Amino acid sequence: MARRGSSFGFLGRFGRSRDLLLLDDALRAFDLHPARVPEGAKLALVNLMKDYAPEGEPPEHAYPFTAWLFAYCALGAEAFTIANGPQPAADAERRLEAALAAGEGFDADIVLLTLHAKLVHPRLVEQWGLEAGEA
Repeated sequence: MARRGSSFGFLGRFGRSRDLLLLDDALRAFDLHPARVPEGAKLALVNLMKDYAPEGEPPEHAYPFTAWLFAYCALGAEAFTIANGPQPAADAERRLEAALAAGEGFDADIVLLTLHAKLVHPRLVEQWGLEAGEA
């Protein structure tokens, strides 16, 4: 199956692709406004989801799952907890901890993307000793 391309739209004439709209909605659901995330980072995140999707196209439920950890990394533990509650924050922190322990995989790639995009919250960098190697 050929992989469908994502589109930002053009001069308001051609709309954003469905995958980017779904990601924007998922980010908003976790209190991370999509305007705070550069379009390139969103495109990279959607492509990452496609890389890990068995059919090349992520199912709809993958967008909130992805946005959950991405928003936690970008907002930091305190703001994420205020916006989403203590249980989703604790679960996101467990995902972050497991990703760092594994050093690879989907969640680790999300964390790495937030680091490279310079979107990761400074307190998480300090708390977990996060750093991205030079490319």
